[in-house]
Amino acid sequence: MLPKITLIITKGSLKDQEFIFDCRTTCILGRSPDCNPKLPDDEAHRIISRYHCLLDINPPNIRVRDFGSRNGTFVNGTKIGQREPEQTPEEGAQLTFPEYDLKTNDEIQLGDTVFRVSIEGTNQIPPTEPSFDIDMGKMEPDEQVQQLIQQANSCNPDLSIQGYSILRKLGKGGCGEVYLARHNETGEEVALKVMLPAVASEPEMVERFLREIDNTQALKHPNIIKLRNSGYYSGTFFFTMEYCNGGNVFDLMQRRGGRLSVDEAMSIIMQVLDGLEYAHQAEIPYVKLADGSFDKGRGLVHRDLKPSNIFIANTNGNFTIKIADYGLAKAFDQAGLSGQTMSGTKAGTPVFMPRQQVINFKYAKPEVDIWATVACLYYMLTGAYPRNFVGDPFLAVLQTNAVPIRERDGSIPKKLAELIDQALVDKPEICFKNAASFKQALLSLR
Repeated sequence: MLPKITLIITKGSLKDQEFIFDCRTTCILGRSPDCNPKLPDDEAHRIISRYHCLLDINPPNIRVRDFGSRNGTFVNGTKIGQREPEQTPEEGAQLTFPEYDLKTNDEIQLGDTVFRVSIEGTNQIPPTEPSFDIDMGKMEPDEQVQQLIQQANSCNPDLSIQGYSILRKLGKGGCGEVYLARHNETGEEVALKVMLPAVASEPEMVERFLREIDNTQALKHPNIIKLRNSGYYSGTFFFTMEYCNGGNVFDLMQRRGGRLSVDEAMSIIMQVLDGLEYAHQAEIPYVKLADGSFDKGRGLVHRDLKPSNIFIANTNGNFTIKIADYGLAKAFDQAGLSGQTMSGTKAGTPVFMPRQQVINFKYAKPEVDIWATVACLYYMLTGAYPRNFVGDPFLAVLQTNAVPIRERDGSIPKKLAELIDQALVDKPEICFKNAASFKQALLSLR
C-alpha cells in the first residue's frame, strides 16, 4: 500500500471535509482563491491570512511552516509562527519560520479551523535483484560507482553499463552523482548518473520512478540530452546519458564574468525553446489515468529548468544546446526517494519557479517551463534572479513580482526588456502558454 496523507477538518464551518494526498506536493492553507485547501474569505475567517501556512507533503512525511501570519499557526495547541502585532503583512513576509514534522492525529489550527492529520502506509524496503556481496548502501559514492561498474563487467553482464570505465567525477547534485565514463571498446564517452535512495521505499515508489525514466528515455531531440541506458540494481538507480563536453550554461556564465551577451543568451534560449516545444508534445509510454491505470500519453513537463540544467555540446566547433535532467530529479523527489523536503533548506530557493508551480506543483503545465526559460534568460543577461528573495522564498514567489529587467541592467534593449517583463508576469496567469509562441515573439524582435 502506497503511503497516503489525509487532512480532515474537525472544527470550523468546513467540518468533515477531507483532502487526500498520495504523492509529492506542496499546498498552501489560507483565504486566497488560489490556496488549496482554501478557507472561506468571509468575516468568520478574517483572522486567517490570505497565505497562512505551507504544507510540504512527501507521503508518509508531512511538514508545516507558518508564513508570518497575523494570528499564527498552531500545532497541537502550540504556536509555531506569527508575525509581531506591529508588523505589516509585508514585514511578516520577510520572516522565515522553522518547519515542523507532523504525525498521525496531530492537529493544525488556523483561527477556528482545525485540520487533523491521518497518515496511512509506511515505507518498506523493496525487493531487489540479488544483492552485491558488499553492502553498497554503506559505501562512499565513489566506491559505490566503482563497485557497480565492477559488477557489470564481471559477474553481471545483464547490467546495461557493462564495458565502461570511470574516468572522473563530473558533479554532484541533491539526488546523486555524475561521472564521466568511457566504453572500453568503442571509446564513446557518456555521463553516468548514480542515484541512491535516501529512504527505504515501497516497490510501487520504485516502479513510479522507473516509469519516469522510461518516459524520459522516449525523448529524442537534438536539444535534449539523450538518456541511453538505465537500470535499478541492489537499491541503486543508474543511467547513462549523452556527454556534453562544453559544460553547462551556469559554468559558461562564470567564465564570462557572471553574465552573457544578448546574442549569446538568445542563441541558447532559442535552442532551449526548440527542445521544450518537442518535449511538451512528444508521445511518452506512461501516463496515469483517472482509474489509476497507465496508458500512452503526450508531453513531459521538465519543472526544474535552470542554467545548470542547460548543457553545451561542442562538435568540431559547432555548439548545440541540450536540456538535461528532464524532470528526473523532480520525479525522484516525487516518488519519495530523495528523503528531502521541497521547501526546506536542502531544496534551495525556488528562484526559477513561477507561482503556479508552488500552488499546483502536482499538476504543473508546460507554461511553467516557459516561465522558467524566461527566468533563465533574465539571469543570463543580468546575473540576477527575476525576483528579490527576502525572508521565506516560497512566500516571495507567491506575493512578489519579477523586478523589471532594465532595473537590473539599463543596457538591455528596450523591446527585448518589455517582452521579458511581459513573459515573467505570473499573476493571475502566465502570459506565454507554449514554447512556440514565446519563440515567435523573440523572432519578431529581429
